[in-house]
Amino acid sequence: MPLTLPDFERDALDTLNTYATIECLSPAFDDQWAAHGRLDAAVELLADWARQRALGDFRVDVVRLEGRTPLLMVTVAPNNDDEATVMLYGHLDKQPPLGEWSAGLAPYDPVRRGDRIYARGVADDGYAVFAALLALEQLLATGSPHPRFVVLIEASEESGSPDLDAYLDHLADHLGRVELMVCLDSGALTYDRLWVTTSLRGLASVEITVEVLTRGQHSGSVSGVVPSSFRVLRQLLDRVEDAATGRILLEELHGPIPPHALAAANDVAREFGESLTASLPVVEGVRLMGDDVADRILNQTWRPTMSVVGMGGIPAPEDAGNVLRARTTALLSFRLPPNVDSRLACAALERALGRDVPEGARVTLSTHGADGWSTPEIAPWLGRALEEASQVAFGRGAAFTAEGGTIPFLASLGRRYPGVQFVATGVLGPDSNAHGIDEMLDLPCAVSVTNAVAHILGAFATRRTHR
Repeated sequence: MPLTLPDFERDALDTLNTYATIECLSPAFDDQWAAHGRLDAAVELLADWARQRALGDFRVDVVRLEGRTPLLMVTVAPNNDDEATVMLYGHLDKQPPLGEWSAGLAPYDPVRRGDRIYARGVADDGYAVFAALLALEQLLATGSPHPRFVVLIEASEESGSPDLDAYLDHLADHLGRVELMVCLDSGALTYDRLWVTTSLRGLASVEITVEVLTRGQHSGSVSGVVPSSFRVLRQLLDRVEDAATGRILLEELHGPIPPHALAAANDVAREFGESLTASLPVVEGVRLMGDDVADRILNQTWRPTMSVVGMGGIPAPEDAGNVLRARTTALLSFRLPPNVDSRLACAALERALGRDVPEGARVTLSTHGADGWSTPEIAPWLGRALEEASQVAFGRGAAFTAEGGTIPFLASLGRRYPGVQFVATGVLGPDSNAHGIDEMLDLPCAVSVTNAVAHILGAFATRRTHR
């Protein structure tokens, strides 16, 4: 029987709400994560819940490698001779709160309003373990033959999944022959159908510091004599981004846009029009980038962009004095097209920002990259299964879209298992506010995604006779 909202409330909601109270920040945001023990608390909470599920012949393991974040693994043994493995993926680490949440809401104090839960991590990606195991429970209750299922819930995704490859190496024999991957950490344009992600952008993160003094000096004494570190930084950034248009100037960060992506952008633009951006909290009078809706979709999904996501060495206005500062640090986030090699992109950025520095200022740089991903051609059985799953779970057909974010795991698995079939989907729809304030999980959507996944898993089990 399909899962209902009362079922989800009975079986999962209490544990999900407890998870929401845990400040289990990803290692990039908590360098003392091991000492704080919050990631461990979250993984043990979810493991305890998993052990209570009705999954037949199964086991729950918390896998730990020295110096790495823990990993939750649930393995369901096959009940037939199918040697394939179906892997379901999610993560339990969280982004920080970001800022002050709206009145009545807080990042680690879950609040329910109607059929929506507000708290950090509930949609990105705390719901995933519940959706994966409840979908498996639904499938196994039918008694139908099925292959082996492995659910992996990692704890470093929000840091770019630095620990995941080590676990994939460690578990390679256990994982066996992966033929289908279901990723539950993606987005949706609406909550009324199953949205399947066809590509994700990559990421190049750059931390750059420009130094001109060993300590700050009174601006009345040295301005006009010592160059401003901010001005030098500004000149360096002009090497990589056109300040007038936002276009990235390094060709190594661009990739060709395939025809199917162009067609998909136009299809989505025709269906949704300006409503795609209507909910953005844009200040009155701000003009959106791009020539039209389709152009903005391509900007968001297939073109490189730069965002200055953090700055250091600059005091708050109320603390500022008339001082020429010694240094300025900027944290830059470059989103890369799905088909761009992040290592080559990082190398190009290091060359552009680190050589021939204006005024002889000292520059220090660190970079980190994560590749994007584009789905392989969808097998006929899976194409039919996606359409049927969306009809069964949502009452209307599936839809396909590219995403502007990054899920490094998909690129890692794609390299390891060329040709594996992927289903990347999720609940991050309008107002879900992943990484922002007031993160929200739409409960009916979570239930429908769970039901859709159950249908897809069932279709995989019978794929040999329905190719």
